[in-house]
Amino acid sequence: MPHDHHHHHHHVSAETGDRNLALAVLVNLGLTVAQIVGGLLSGSLALIADALHNLSDAVSLVIAFAARRIARKPADAGMTFGYGRAEMVAALINYTTLILLAIYLAYEGVMRLFAPEDVEGWMVVIIAAIALVIDAVTALLTFAMSKSSANIRAAFLHNLADALGSVAVIVAGTLILLYDWRLADPIVTLLISAYILWHALAEVPGVIRMLMLATPPGMDISEVSQRLAATPGVASIHHLHLWQMQEHEAALEAHVVIEEGHWAQADAIKATLKQALAERYHIHHATLELECAAHACEAPRLIGHG
Repeated sequence: MPHDHHHHHHHVSAETGDRNLALAVLVNLGLTVAQIVGGLLSGSLALIADALHNLSDAVSLVIAFAARRIARKPADAGMTFGYGRAEMVAALINYTTLILLAIYLAYEGVMRLFAPEDVEGWMVVIIAAIALVIDAVTALLTFAMSKSSANIRAAFLHNLADALGSVAVIVAGTLILLYDWRLADPIVTLLISAYILWHALAEVPGVIRMLMLATPPGMDISEVSQRLAATPGVASIHHLHLWQMQEHEAALEAHVVIEEGHWAQADAIKATLKQALAERYHIHHATLELECAAHACEAPRLIGHG
């Protein structure tokens, strides 16, 4: 909805969030080592696949942690809009690594379909069960923050996919134990790959849109322009730009043509417009260039600046 941009994003304090992320990183690094050793000893590709994904979890959490810290820095001469977009850059990096990881796992899984290898079922099941517990704990540590941050959501999806991967690995190990069905290992690897790809590709467009200065989701630019143009004393609106400075902060700039005979009320009209933007759309960063009707831009476009 248009007026949700400033709500629901202070559930977890900065200190608690940072502590949760740091703890999640340590837990994931320990698990990665255990899974790689277990995968090599047992011959399970699915377990090594899960370990690689876990390593990417740890890296994604480190990136998310660093981005959170950078995003809190105040604006300065070099970054006049502030550092809030660091979190979106981090989210894009994390989703990109997820996609590359999924493609690599798919390749390895297909190779093993044609040449199944012996897998030590018990070791796979035990290590994957431990991994599942740790993945669940890590996901819980980041869940509350993931609701309001694309950056943390990317890291959370790493963990959620990993937890499901652990479940799948347990299923594969059990099938190998019960039926000596070695194809279960590459099939499970392919399923993990498909799930990761599905999630990452669903989230990436939103992150890219924000980095491309797209109109905030849920905001109708024609509705915003019509509401501004309908304000008493306003003749028309043009050169309108509407974008997200960061995930929860929208910004707007526009040229506002003041009706003939109303220039004396120009400041009051501007104040009315800014109040409407703040109350209706939660846009608190609005730059409005006022033009008198006699000297307005020639043949202007509503959107853009060409």
